[in-house]
Amino acid sequence: MTVQRVSLVTLGVSDLARSRAFYEGWGWTVRQESPQIVFFQMDGLVLALFGAEDLAQDQGRAGAALGTGAITLAQNYASTEEVEERFAAALAVGGRALKRPESMQWGGYSGYVCDPDGHVWELAVNPFWVTGEHGTVIPDDLPTS
Repeated sequence: MTVQRVSLVTLGVSDLARSRAFYEGWGWTVRQESPQIVFFQMDGLVLALFGAEDLAQDQGRAGAALGTGAITLAQNYASTEEVEERFAAALAVGGRALKRPESMQWGGYSGYVCDPDGHVWELAVNPFWVTGEHGTVIPDDLPTS
């Protein structure tokens, strides 16, 4: 049986201390760490920061470059006020605005910010999903086949 899940997301970073400071400044709490990696416990998932060169070597592709931003990590919220607050908080600790939050043609509210290494985060409200207290989302009004 195939289980649909992601247990751990690891971001390759150019400066572990700087990235750790960004995420801690954004309100995240370190759960575990070593000199090479920092782990943040999320609701049902772990986010890790790992030096980009060490990560590439661990993957067996030494010398691989940092990502292109072609992937987006997302945080969903229940209100536009929460999106605005988290967006401002990211900017206050060194994040860069890519797209300020705005109302979307599909009915939601969304904006994009990136961390110091260019990892992209979407901060959004999706009125068609149920957003739990800890950010867990459940698609609510999706068509069934």
